[in-house]
Amino acid sequence: MADLWSTLVPLILGGALVPIQIIVTILLLRSAAGKWTAIAWVAGMSAVRLAQGAVFGVILSSSQAEADSTDDSSIIVSTLLLVVAVLFLVTALRQLLADDDADGAPPKWLQSMASMTPMKAFFLGAGLLAIGAKFWVFTLGAISAIGEADIGRPASILTYLAFVVLSVSVNLALIGVEVLVPSRADALLDRASEWLTRHNRVIMMVIGFVFGTWFMVKALDGLGVIG
Repeated sequence: MADLWSTLVPLILGGALVPIQIIVTILLLRSAAGKWTAIAWVAGMSAVRLAQGAVFGVILSSSQAEADSTDDSSIIVSTLLLVVAVLFLVTALRQLLADDDADGAPPKWLQSMASMTPMKAFFLGAGLLAIGAKFWVFTLGAISAIGEADIGRPASILTYLAFVVLSVSVNLALIGVEVLVPSRADALLDRASEWLTRHNRVIMMVIGFVFGTWFMVKALDGLGVIG
């Protein structure tokens, strides 16, 4: 179980600590519909992850069950982790070499948050997860790691649900601030948004290099290249 979570935690943090994603949540909380729009945005992202888990959990579990040996199953997971490592490292290098934030949203797109409805926010969240290659790889990596851990169906489902919830935990925390301390929420959210905008590049580089290296080592160890 410890080995499983050593894989899941970086995947969760990689998905949860995307600065532009957090900034969108903050902007939606400041929109006309407020917390309901932000909740719909988070629900859209979570709905796609749940659908991916339902579909690909079955597919990958079947593939692992049909594998000739435990080593074959390990190769599937290690290969996915290798892809995850490459994505993290490429993101970090792109941030290091680029003059501008390559992951930043266009100003007009950000400005549209002020008038966004809950329905549009839901589809925005769903669309982000549906077309984002790195989010697909994170999710498939989590599903494969859970399947390889062989912890039983109920525990696997609960673990994946925990992955889904924790992947949006930062967004949920921001919504919680708006709900629990509305009188102070504006100032707190403004400071958070300003800080994230200013340090977006550094955050993405640190996450990319640290987690990219971590997953590269795990993948190469699983493939028998090192260790």
